[in-house]
Amino acid sequence: MKILAKGNYYGSKDLEVSFNGILLSQYNYNTDKRTDWHYHENPYFMYVLHGNMMDTNKKVNSLCPAGSLMFNNWQEAHYGSKHSAEAGGFHLEFEREWLKENGIGIHLLEGSQRIENPKLHLLFAKLYHEFLISDSYSDLSVEVLVLQICESLSDLKEINAKTSPHWVEDLKELLHYETSNLSLDHLSKELNIHPVHISRAASKYLSMSLGEYIRLHKIKKALPLLLDPNNSLTAIAHQTGFSDQSHFNRVFKAFFNTSPSAYRKK
Repeated sequence: MKILAKGNYYGSKDLEVSFNGILLSQYNYNTDKRTDWHYHENPYFMYVLHGNMMDTNKKVNSLCPAGSLMFNNWQEAHYGSKHSAEAGGFHLEFEREWLKENGIGIHLLEGSQRIENPKLHLLFAKLYHEFLISDSYSDLSVEVLVLQICESLSDLKEINAKTSPHWVEDLKELLHYETSNLSLDHLSKELNIHPVHISRAASKYLSMSLGEYIRLHKIKKALPLLLDPNNSLTAIAHQTGFSDQSHFNRVFKAFFNTSPSAYRKK
């Protein structure tokens, strides 16, 4: 079975930047058919920038529309297939020596899975921003962001190891896929769980408050929409559950220290 060496992916490379054992790249997935089964030399993340991809390993098929974040372990064979006319993605690849030098256990990156946690999505949006800028400060910014990504992965692994109440998975499902304007009262009615229990569980099993998780999730959904210039900011605000564009602007600026329109231009 084919093993793809460092920095190699199926498709055409648009841009690549290397930072001391960290490789960032942007690819256009232009193959009309599924790729061959293959391994990768290093572990990597794929953030889908546009289009729809399917990632398949021996355990699960993962549909990855724009905005999806997929982690692939180097030890697990998989193949990819395009499910739209066009598709492209941003990759973060770790050399295993970099993990060792930074005291990050290799077990942290075991398994292959689609990542839903919005905190990691926002870190990837910031990483992609630095990747495009690539100025004299980007090396430091990229390393800090990648270390934050590894720290967040460690937090998620610790949270997943805890025994959570049976309804917490239903809560996550609602937070990830519910299209209505989420509120504690709405979640309480849907889950038939007292609001106090939901609020207490959120900080323990989501690694942040419920309010922060909801805001992060809305921003997570907005990011791929911002990459398409055909989407107006008003339409994005409405589609992602913000009360209006002004509310969207305030929340976005709190996380990125810039407005959605300025982020889009950059």
